[in-house]
Amino acid sequence: MGRFSCLFLGLLLLPLSAASGQDNPPPQLQTRPGPSVPPPGGTDRQITLDVQVRDKSGAARRGLQKQDFTLLDDKQPKEVLSFHVVESGADPAADPPVEMVLVVDAVNTSYQTVSFERSELKKFLLQNGGKLPVPMSLVVFTDTETKMQNGFSRDGNALAAQYDQYETGLRSNTRSQGFYGAEERFSLSLKTLTSVMTYEGTRPGRKLIIWFSAGWPLLSGPSVELSSKDEQRLFDSIVTISAGLRQARITLYSIDPLGMSDAGGSRTFYYKEFLKGVPFAKRVRPGNLGLQVLATQSGGLVLNSTNDLASAIADCVSDANAFYVLSFDAARADHPNEYHALGVTIDKPGLTARTRMGYYAQP
Repeated sequence: MGRFSCLFLGLLLLPLSAASGQDNPPPQLQTRPGPSVPPPGGTDRQITLDVQVRDKSGAARRGLQKQDFTLLDDKQPKEVLSFHVVESGADPAADPPVEMVLVVDAVNTSYQTVSFERSELKKFLLQNGGKLPVPMSLVVFTDTETKMQNGFSRDGNALAAQYDQYETGLRSNTRSQGFYGAEERFSLSLKTLTSVMTYEGTRPGRKLIIWFSAGWPLLSGPSVELSSKDEQRLFDSIVTISAGLRQARITLYSIDPLGMSDAGGSRTFYYKEFLKGVPFAKRVRPGNLGLQVLATQSGGLVLNSTNDLASAIADCVSDANAFYVLSFDAARADHPNEYHALGVTIDKPGLTARTRMGYYAQP
């Protein structure tokens, strides 16, 4: 295909300029606009990490203490400034309640798949008499607009009824044709993610965003060449989204509604080529902004091998039941947007920790 087109850069830069503090509000959100996400790095150097700890069976491990955790910043131990435990049924004043956003993606998903997804999502919302474990909100992303529920609710019956009122429809045919259609879907998807991120950044506490989609195009391969200007703009986008997700305490989850019918396909594992943090512009590829990549880097899950979407949602919700919150002071960088890899180890056999993979430090 050659170099990226001006269409790609224009569409991609629109939402990210809004997220960086300019006066252009994200136009897709019709019901609940929010102010801009703070610029990368900001002025507050303290970073908060939400950490999930699992045993070998995949069950959450409770009852750990601060001394059981070792925080690594670029493989060097870092002092943990604060530590507390969040558990369902525990003191609600210890932390704002975890909120969950369910994003139905009708741009990167076929009409038939969205119909299946609708029935599975409603099955989850209506179970237990419609009593949801955490406050939830619904977003329906189409090629013409993004519809967002105004506020959060624990009433699954009400959310299911509202979902019935939303028309997902078929995406425009031109948006599924060739490289230019893939570019547009890529940009529209990042625009919507940035808009949701911007709003959630205005709310306290942790947010789990479940995005139902096989993912937007990765737009990476030997036929795609980037100019140095393209590389810098993509790198700036990565820094902005990384900082926005972190500052809003968003953990992103990707559930592929194609499930087993997509299992074994290249797109179920190709995203892993882009998981490593990007240290500078020369290393950037569009795949670094893929849905599954951003989900993994935020500490979330990529679920792409099940047709039981209700069960997959429950797996994501379980992250809200028990987790640990750590904070530390960010490093003082030698140059702007200096990437730092993060890791958390547990001083107990058989336990693994999952949290965000890194951050961009500032001078």
